[in-house]
Amino acid sequence: MQLFLLHFAGGNCYSYDFLRKKIGSYTFKTYALELPGRGKRFGEDLITDKIEAIEDYVSQICKLRNAEPYIIYGHSMGATLGLSVTKRMEEKGDAPVQLIVSGNAGPGAKEKDENGKIIEKEKRYLLPDNDFQDVLRELGGVPEEVLTNEELYEFFNPIIRADFQILEEKEGIEEEMIIKTPIHAIMGDQEKTSDQIENWKQFTISSFKNNILPGHHFFIYNQTKEIVNIIARYNKITMY
Repeated sequence: MQLFLLHFAGGNCYSYDFLRKKIGSYTFKTYALELPGRGKRFGEDLITDKIEAIEDYVSQICKLRNAEPYIIYGHSMGATLGLSVTKRMEEKGDAPVQLIVSGNAGPGAKEKDENGKIIEKEKRYLLPDNDFQDVLRELGGVPEEVLTNEELYEFFNPIIRADFQILEEKEGIEEEMIIKTPIHAIMGDQEKTSDQIENWKQFTISSFKNNILPGHHFFIYNQTKEIVNIIARYNKITMY
């Protein structure tokens, strides 16, 4: 069985090394994909358009496909793009047997205040550096050294901003999307939209499952065993 991993904002093909090591004992052929402008594709121009990013991932998967069933797993930005990638693969007649998403309550989910009112926020990719750095600190996952070292920050800044632009410029294109592939959603209990995890249910006509695990947005680093166990549940599924 093949497992395709879609990275979070600012990530690359190495972002899932921690997961690939743990899942090595299961019968998966694992592929950590990446968008242009980072990792092994550093020499390519960054993508800032969501449709281009989706098609880039679809192209990568199509080139790597074998005759075996496969799973798509995406965290955060990878979860959002994973929905559209799954839809495109369904349209090509080669759907995954499972879409697994984490760190994301699904399209349309918004952070709310204590009165249930949606908290309106500025587009993150347009924020001045000080505010942008504060956003990254709140999300976690970016070492403080990257945020405080001028050279490191200048290197990663355009990559992360490009990824946020992908998410924020065409934010609503998935909101009426429905796939036939089952969805399994996972979130950390400290994520501000974790109470909306069942939002994902409306995007599939197939089965839906979810788990809330301890941790913040990047809970995946501390809950790797649980993530691997969830993925491994689906390694006996066939496409027929």
